Amino acid sequence: MSVAEKTQKKSGGLGETVSVIVQALLLALVIRTFLFQPFSIPSGSMRPTLLEGDYLFVTKWAYGYSRYSFPFGPNLFSGRIWSSEPERGDVVVFKFPPNPSIDYIKRVIGLPGDRIQMRDGQLFINGVGVERERIGQIVNPDVTEVDRPVDVYRETLPNGVSYETLDLSPNSIGDNTREFVVPEGHYFMMGDNRDNSSDSRFTVGYVPADHLVGRANVIFFSIADGASPLEIWKWPSSLRPSRLFNFVQ
Repeated sequence: MSVAEKTQKKSGGLGETVSVIVQALLLALVIRTFLFQPFSIPSGSMRPTLLEGDYLFVTKWAYGYSRYSFPFGPNLFSGRIWSSEPERGDVVVFKFPPNPSIDYIKRVIGLPGDRIQMRDGQLFINGVGVERERIGQIVNPDVTEVDRPVDVYRETLPNGVSYETLDLSPNSIGDNTREFVVPEGHYFMMGDNRDNSSDSRFTVGYVPADHLVGRANVIFFSIADGASPLEIWKWPSSLRPSRLFNFVQ
């Protein structure tokens, strides 16, 4: 084989490698933009449903697409295309309205036109108290984030969606609120960890429809103690096997 042939072969091999890498990156971008986006839970506001260290996939097509469906949120168009309304009780990733560079994850509680209020720790929607049943206590700090028993309630929304909430502190600041009237084109979000959640009762406010990123779908990895998934040596003690591949309810 001549020197020219060797050089041509090496050049061709390098070009093929670069082409494969570029195609893989483009495929990953398309999947992340239009199908699934990985998301890690950064705080305890959705305990006990979601824990810090949970890694989940968000379904991007669930509510259609807005500018925030794309990386960096380019102002390509307004509103949503192929729009679909979230259902009450969906767990949703959305852009923080005061600063859209930040992702939040909460549960949809109020739909456009709804009246939402908390009275003595009970949720009221359009003047009707949502069914709330105390089902026991959790004494696991990995779930509650505190080293003491915590009351757990099962809440059932008018459409039948049911989930658990934590009551860390009776008569907390979020247990009694004014009545919020959700504007058209907006949603009212709340965390399941009712006494430790910055949500629509406080700084989040009403969430515009075009700020929705997608619906939380399935937990694909979970690790405790603030460990990174890359710290494989911590898996034996920190991995949460029982949470792997659980659907988000």
